[in-house]
Amino acid sequence: MFFVKKDISKLLSVMIPILVAQVSTAGVTFINTTMAGHAGADDLAGVSVGAGLFYPLLASIIGLLMAGTPLMAQLIGRKEKESLPFIVRSGMVIGLSVWALFTAGYFLFIDSLMASLALEPAVEHIARYYLMTMIGVVFFMALMIPLRCLTDTAGSTSISMKLFLMAPVVNGIFNYLFIYGHGGMPALGGIGAGLATMITYGVLLGLFLLVVLKSKELEGREIFKSLSLRMADIKEYLVVGVPSGLSIFMEMSLFSLIIVFLARYGTDALAAYQIADNFASLVYMLPVSCSMALTILIATEVGAGDMAMARRYKKAGFIVAMAGALMTSSFTVLFRSSIGSVYTDDAAVALIAGQFLIYSAGWQIFDAISTPIQGILRGLKDTRISFILMVLAYWGGCFPMSLFLDSHTGLGADSFWLGLDFGVGCSALLMVLRLLYVERKLDGKPVFSFAKAAFCLLGRKTAPAASSAVCSAVLQRNMKKAEELVELWTEMEEKLSILMQKIKESEVDIYEEMGRVLPIRMSLLTDLHLSIIGHATRAYIP
Repeated sequence: MFFVKKDISKLLSVMIPILVAQVSTAGVTFINTTMAGHAGADDLAGVSVGAGLFYPLLASIIGLLMAGTPLMAQLIGRKEKESLPFIVRSGMVIGLSVWALFTAGYFLFIDSLMASLALEPAVEHIARYYLMTMIGVVFFMALMIPLRCLTDTAGSTSISMKLFLMAPVVNGIFNYLFIYGHGGMPALGGIGAGLATMITYGVLLGLFLLVVLKSKELEGREIFKSLSLRMADIKEYLVVGVPSGLSIFMEMSLFSLIIVFLARYGTDALAAYQIADNFASLVYMLPVSCSMALTILIATEVGAGDMAMARRYKKAGFIVAMAGALMTSSFTVLFRSSIGSVYTDDAAVALIAGQFLIYSAGWQIFDAISTPIQGILRGLKDTRISFILMVLAYWGGCFPMSLFLDSHTGLGADSFWLGLDFGVGCSALLMVLRLLYVERKLDGKPVFSFAKAAFCLLGRKTAPAASSAVCSAVLQRNMKKAEELVELWTEMEEKLSILMQKIKESEVDIYEEMGRVLPIRMSLLTDLHLSIIGHATRAYIP
């Protein structure tokens, strides 16, 4: 028990600064939308559109670049700190490559994108140039995230916490200057919010550089002493990072897509879903911070070859995540009515939100299993299969189940939250199985094999000469199953097309309906959902 307490204490010492940094980052977006709202309705709508289009991409880029964390942690565990500069430089090169792609994509497709959204001219102008300022944000983040990985692993997570705590303050000051035109600066409205964000991340990059260059422990001068790279490091960075970035994008896009199907259930259901999703996103910061801390600790111990210690941290991670989930889910169920009333004064919306929050509580329990395991697997550099399993769970489990319940039961809007619970439950199960498989493989124990299982079912004494015939039979069965799956997918696409047409014919203005949630209670996910799916008009502003 002493060791468990000690391990939990160590985990919390790494996790809590990460959590504070996460909250500070979210505060930047909240300040942008709130202060832009005071500049005018068009400014708020333009910032909402720009943030909604940009932040899923930014989250994916951060997920990609945060792959430096397990790579550096394992090097530290192996006492190979001299290789850290190569990983940092690799991350920066990959980040700058992504920045170049984003910049090219902006200038090539911004006109088509704005035309497809059918925005009002004033809103389009703000959204267009807000997104242009995001080019600078991506540039600064591309250089800053690898440095953050270095400080989190070779230094302490408290370093990034202290620096990110300054972000909302710096952002608020520059918003005051550039949105409203104080201090002799031009009044740029919503565009000023984007400019302030860019400057904020530029300041953060400067502070990270200052800390890294001054610290003897981090050996920052070695990073910029040479420009040499190792292709093996870049390849490993991409192998670990690309699945992480894609998994974030796939998950965020699913939550945004669900709101399209909820549109036909009207105003109250849409606003209630947004409330429950908004609250769930706040609670999600706990398991995701635990996951990031587990990545650092477990990668360090794996690098040092101490699997026993890595398992102890795994146990501590599950205890912390489950304890947090039990507290937050209990709070959610017990105070669901009060939570709804915090977001809206509409009693009908708050009542439906209370029902959705019960489903959200179940989602929190399953997520407390799935998310920490993803962090553990990242620490083991196992991300590719984890990404495939996550896509299967959400897009192969959650989304089809939601549509099935919606079309074959009378559950109505509840179908989609039940589908989300089912999807994250599948994700938790698959993550557990994957972790067991990886651990057995690391221990040198026999692992499950589909080929072995097939031969066991057909008989252990199958003659070698017959093995090719057996393989052929298995291949034919797999081909038949694949054809059936293709037919099923085609049928599902047709039904989805019909459903989308019905939604379109219903002529539900999602923006106008979602406007019933008060603007002061808006969050990042509100902006994402509102702006990804259509057009922004003055009706969107309450």
